[in-house]
Amino acid sequence: MERSLLGARVATYVYFVLCGTLMGAWVVHIPAVEERVGISHATLGGLLVLLGLGAFAGMQVAGPLTDRLGARVVVPATAVLCGASLVLPGLAHDPWTLAGSLLLFGACNGGLDVSLNAHAVHVEKAYGRPVMSGFHATFSVGGVVAALVAAGATSAGVSPVATMAAIGAVSIVIALVSVRALMPAAPATTEKTSSEEETHVSPAVEGRSAGRRVWLLAVLALMVMLCEGAANDWSALHLRDVLGASTSTAAFAYGTFAAAMTIGRLLADRVVTRFGSMAVLRHGAITAAVGITLVALGPWMWTAFAGWALFGLGLSGTVPQLFSAAGHADPAAAGANVSRVAGLGYVGMLAGPAVIGWLTHVVALNHTFILLTLLCVTTAVGAGVLRTTSDAVPRNETAGVGH
Repeated sequence: MERSLLGARVATYVYFVLCGTLMGAWVVHIPAVEERVGISHATLGGLLVLLGLGAFAGMQVAGPLTDRLGARVVVPATAVLCGASLVLPGLAHDPWTLAGSLLLFGACNGGLDVSLNAHAVHVEKAYGRPVMSGFHATFSVGGVVAALVAAGATSAGVSPVATMAAIGAVSIVIALVSVRALMPAAPATTEKTSSEEETHVSPAVEGRSAGRRVWLLAVLALMVMLCEGAANDWSALHLRDVLGASTSTAAFAYGTFAAAMTIGRLLADRVVTRFGSMAVLRHGAITAAVGITLVALGPWMWTAFAGWALFGLGLSGTVPQLFSAAGHADPAAAGANVSRVAGLGYVGMLAGPAVIGWLTHVVALNHTFILLTLLCVTTAVGAGVLRTTSDAVPRNETAGVGH
């Protein structure tokens, strides 16, 4: 049993890297695709919304399917579809074909994301201790892999279409090879605690309670992922336009944020094991609030870098805890619940850059970040919702299979 559980955990890492690599392969080739199709930045921005809409739709379909068919079916299926659809944006020759390819690729990537997170919830439950943040950290590793492969291919004179096709093909092979290690279904959940037996809570009442908690988690995910989306698109511009940094120096703002977030996710599982997921969400949100306030009000370059680092470190453990809590709220519906939280969170990720952009018409760019401070503080206040969800994940002292 321990060997198969370790295999399932390793396979989950592999699929998270694949998911990050496939999305990263699209991101690094955006300039080449824009040039090939011959569209403006404004048109590209509108088409990227379709990628998000496709991802949202894919999440809503894949979540319930994962509950019904099992992750061993849905995860590899969506991974293969995602790998196959990666090349389509590179082949697009006009805005219409690019729009269709982005919708399809977004749907496949969103489906993979949700089914994979649902499987990660089941692996975490089987382990009896937090492992979710480590999975999310490897998604970032996939983005780095995609950037390195694309850079090497470009220097060797390989076309973007060939590179995207090759990454997609290799991903399909890896996805198919890794299928057997996935868990076939959710762990059995027939055991009841003594408190549950004494209170005799009916399944209908328990289901409604879990549903309310899941939507609260989704609202929190929207807020923290809105913050993350804002950092992705505005961190470098803040250093360049507000503090007068050069373009090359300004790029390190996002690099600082992303590096701090990756490091935080690599460490978060150990912190959750010791202090609980509610503490990680609450104190992480407070740390992020301090960091982004430093960015908003600090007049020096070093305060900006320190602020973006604190912002990334604080946010790093929040999304994994919310996804984990959604899955554990009702393990039999883990896929559907994760799809709700991830879907609303993805809306926040897409909305973040736009909201900040709108606010710049009213106040200076750095002062718009006060909104992110308020969202982080609100998240810290609402962190108590995890007391009845993810903090209930059993801490099985005997399940110490590899770390």
